[in-house]
Amino acid sequence: DMLSLTTKTKLSPEEAIKLALAFFGPGGCGLEVKELAPSCGYLEGGGGHIDVVACAEGKGSSLDLTSQEWDHQVQEFARKVPR
Repeated sequence: DMLSLTTKTKLSPEEAIKLALAFFGPGGCGLEVKELAPSCGYLEGGGGHIDVVACAEGKGSSLDLTSQEWDHQVQEFARKVPR
């Protein structure tokens, strides 16, 4: 069962990815960063994973989040990103 959601933020793609890694990564939810690029990241842990892709849009970016087993945390992150 996968969760997929899109949210918008005033952050640049690079800033949005950094924020996502801080939230979901070792210092946050405890997931391990498996792949990282300026506009995307892939994390694994707890029997699931989170995929984050940021695309520049207007003055900020659009964030696509896909989750397996981390739906609640992904929804929380989507609510918290600076608009």
